[in-house]
Amino acid sequence: MCRPSHFDVTYSINPWMHPEKPCDGGLAVAQWEQLYELYKSLGHTVEVIDPIPGLPDMVFAANGATVVDGKVLGARFRHAERTAEGPAYLNWFEKQGFQETLWPEYINEGEGDYLVVGRRILAGTGFRTDPRSHAEAQEFFGLPVTSLTLVNPNHYHLDTALAVLSDTEIMYYPEAFSEGSRAVLRAMFPDAVLARHEDAAVFGLNAFSDGYNVLLPQAATGLIARLKNRGFNAIGVELSELLKAGGSVKCCTLELR
Repeated sequence: MCRPSHFDVTYSINPWMHPEKPCDGGLAVAQWEQLYELYKSLGHTVEVIDPIPGLPDMVFAANGATVVDGKVLGARFRHAERTAEGPAYLNWFEKQGFQETLWPEYINEGEGDYLVVGRRILAGTGFRTDPRSHAEAQEFFGLPVTSLTLVNPNHYHLDTALAVLSDTEIMYYPEAFSEGSRAVLRAMFPDAVLARHEDAAVFGLNAFSDGYNVLLPQAATGLIARLKNRGFNAIGVELSELLKAGGSVKCCTLELR
């Protein structure tokens, strides 16, 4: 995770960002700290990377890399405003002693568009990540990669439209995907939890699950109820200030597998 010490909305690179609207940096930090403490209370170990001045979106650690089996695929951002984040995160991993790292040839925005389900990677494209990076990830990790095309600008990253619940279960918002990608998801996950518009619209799918506890925006009341019916411990979290930049629980969380 990365503390939002320099968080602000000073540019617009997604439909959620409106620089003309004020941000409360203190509230952003307070909400982030609640998420940080919640992870620790659930028994998770949380590593923190130092935020860098001038990189207000660095709080969204999920975009910083993809880590599987201790191998680190770096992130290469599409927009100039975020390009410095990729080297900053990769440098952190190398300093922490991760031996196998790769600076990518093609644009990929880390776990924003790469989500790991068991021993498979679901990979998003359509707005940010270059589809050619999907083959690059497959070669590097040695895991099958399934490409999914996003078509709704409000869901510009895969982690805003789909969340991994366990090694075999996901939840997703069908309307965020192309028809072909919907068919793929139906075939792969016939029992998936399907999100309705009202839950997707409050970033309810930008969630983290450890297989039992599912942390997601507290405004996604419909998803919270359905997850509880499935036997998950759904925990609502308030990250309204970070949502002003198009991020929530998952965006703030990079998993170190």
